[in-house]
Amino acid sequence: MKEKKSHINAIGIALSYVPKYSETFFKNKISGLQKSNYRVILFVDYKCLNDYNHKCEVVYAPKRYQNTIKTILSGFSTLVKAFLFNPKKAISLYYLDKQDGISFANRIKNIILNQFYFTKKIDWLHFGFGMNAIKRENVASAIGAKMAVSFRGSDLYITPLKHNNCYDLLFTKAIKYHVLSEEMKQTLIGYQVDKKYIQVITPAINIDFFKSSSAFKPDENLRLTTVARLHWKKGLEYTLEALSILKQQGIDFKFTIIGEGEERERLIFAAHQLGVINNVAFKGQLNHDEVKAHLQHTDIYLQYSIQEGFCNAVLEAQAMGLLCIVSNAEGLPENVINNQTGWVINKRNPMALAKKIMDVYHLPLVEKEAIRKNAIQRVNQKFNLEKQNREFVEFYK
Repeated sequence: MKEKKSHINAIGIALSYVPKYSETFFKNKISGLQKSNYRVILFVDYKCLNDYNHKCEVVYAPKRYQNTIKTILSGFSTLVKAFLFNPKKAISLYYLDKQDGISFANRIKNIILNQFYFTKKIDWLHFGFGMNAIKRENVASAIGAKMAVSFRGSDLYITPLKHNNCYDLLFTKAIKYHVLSEEMKQTLIGYQVDKKYIQVITPAINIDFFKSSSAFKPDENLRLTTVARLHWKKGLEYTLEALSILKQQGIDFKFTIIGEGEERERLIFAAHQLGVINNVAFKGQLNHDEVKAHLQHTDIYLQYSIQEGFCNAVLEAQAMGLLCIVSNAEGLPENVINNQTGWVINKRNPMALAKKIMDVYHLPLVEKEAIRKNAIQRVNQKFNLEKQNREFVEFYK
């Protein structure tokens, strides 16, 4: 008699794009699931020229055209395929959407939009971001799979402000939700999602790679670093304003910003107007080895975000023994424990940030060492990849 398998055979992960090499969360998750003998299939909306190879199957949505005639022909072809090759799934999706009061036209559009999900048999369909699940609330049920949705920072806190009521239908579904922090869990509960369907699985990092190489070594100049996408939510303009205050007080420092984004030009101009342009280095996007090298020459790591789900970069900085100052945005107070593994201060307050930087820099060495050791120990114990992988395996049981 064969022993009954205790794991799920196939997990589908739905994303807009195949994750890039630098997007370590999905890369690590996929690798961890595969090591636990799960089959992982990526369902992706858009195909890119340089899609990173995750060594798992990738199923792409039909190509979308700007030309109206091509769009109509492609849609008709996709609709025919859906009812010809997967009629039960197409009909099931049609009637599930009808039960939710979705119009006839949108029911047909949803079949066309989601036909590529019909082509594979999976046990779980896990949408990587909240917005990936919009207009797909019934797809998992239609194909006979369980459904899960992950929420990160912006799709839970920013997307609903741009798209009113976008999650109303999704939040009526008895599905599993994955969030990064207890703060995010409480936010979902505020949307009337039953807490029994919500599981917190924090980000994790490679603690063998990001680890402290030596004790804290003070330098004549204050060395500060932030690793972040150049986006307004990262609060970098407030950071520059705080550093301008330090400059006016005669403090010599070097601030390195690692990351790219749409706000680069505005931030460079802000640094110029604030009089700190010669103290700030915009390094752009760097690989992991280069990031690590910069962190090894940093005194204080700053993450003064306006909005932040959790932030892997802060975990990496703590794992390397950096003194971290962060804002109180969403998940950051769970990432850094105030006065124990670093410091948490109110967001949007450059004066408070400037003061905290100087307070930390002038702390006695013994106090700095205590904070460093606490941070390293906590990250190693609570935010390692092995722990995260175990939690996701349990998530799908």
